[in-house]
Amino acid sequence: MEHPELLETPEEVRTALDEARHGGRTIALVPTMGALHAGHLSLVREARRRADVVVVSIFVNPTQFVAGEDIDTYPRDLDADLALLGDEQADFVFHPSVAVMYPAGADSTVDPGAIGRVWCGASRPGHFTGVATIVTKLFGIVRPDVAIFGEKDFQQLRVIEKVVRDLDLGVRIVGCPIVRERDGVAMSSRNAYLSPQERTHARILSRALCSAQALARAGATDAAAIAADMCRMISGEEGVELDYATVVDAETLECLTVLGDRPARALVAARVGPARLIDTVSLTPAVPLVCE
Repeated sequence: MEHPELLETPEEVRTALDEARHGGRTIALVPTMGALHAGHLSLVREARRRADVVVVSIFVNPTQFVAGEDIDTYPRDLDADLALLGDEQADFVFHPSVAVMYPAGADSTVDPGAIGRVWCGASRPGHFTGVATIVTKLFGIVRPDVAIFGEKDFQQLRVIEKVVRDLDLGVRIVGCPIVRERDGVAMSSRNAYLSPQERTHARILSRALCSAQALARAGATDAAAIAADMCRMISGEEGVELDYATVVDAETLECLTVLGDRPARALVAARVGPARLIDTVSLTPAVPLVCE
């Protein structure tokens, strides 16, 4: 399959998309940091379903990494990504340099507010300001009708929805289900960091979420007890350092004490070897999470 057209500057993107836009064609954007896997490709397929033109951005955004994180070692393989996107019939790939996205003197940022300072935002101060800023820039460059995000980064999804709503950006945000490995582990570019043994330990995250979902489906309503059960399971796994395991309102991400009166979500984050991994599941699901 022919590779999508590679664009490296905002001017190239605008020129490439102007003709499509003036012809009344709709545009979908899938923002990524590359190192694409089946989860990303499911987003591209959803973008193709929802729009006439599909743009995938590949940019390892330095402003969403905090001190000591893996920006220098984050996996990068543009040629492999382009081949995968060609198979999925993406039309354009926007792959700018850091200097293009953050030219000298560019210090404006987008602060998503309180929703960006809890959970992953508490563990990674400033992370969601970096996310909100780069996504807002991408929206300004691509001007998509719709943008597709994965639900694995559930807090990110809610942050972006809030920014779009608060700033009247006029982009429809679509969240897509997590794609999992056969053993239940959520697909992530950072899974590549894991040794075979660490990969086995990482299964505890999805197992803890399975347990939380099973409790909720069985009628449990004590959200704190469900969260405590997840914490116990993850903390007890060798080689896994728990960051948080919580049950939240699926819209506001505020902690819940009782299930049943509003949609709930279980969120977990932990470090497994060199990788910080996150995962999530609805506690009011149509389809249960399947774990080994």
